[in-house]
Amino acid sequence: MASESMQPTKSKIVAGILGILLGALGIHKFYLGYVGAGIVHIVLTILIITAPISGIIGLIEGIMYLVKPDDEFHDTYVANKKAWF
Repeated sequence: MASESMQPTKSKIVAGILGILLGALGIHKFYLGYVGAGIVHIVLTILIITAPISGIIGLIEGIMYLVKPDDEFHDTYVANKKAWF
């Protein structure tokens, strides 16, 4: 059986779009498997005062996901499980 090339299990495009559109809810964190970080985003959004900060964090992370090369995205966020920035 031939070995298959390593394919990323999570799409950086999906993660980036989720971060940009639904970043305040932490949906991009849940998509990447970071349940704890996703819960932090939800709690920040529920605390009305910090909701804009949570949204800005999601927007920045979404943009960061989209501009990284595919292999760097996979190494950083999927393989090494870097949850924040």
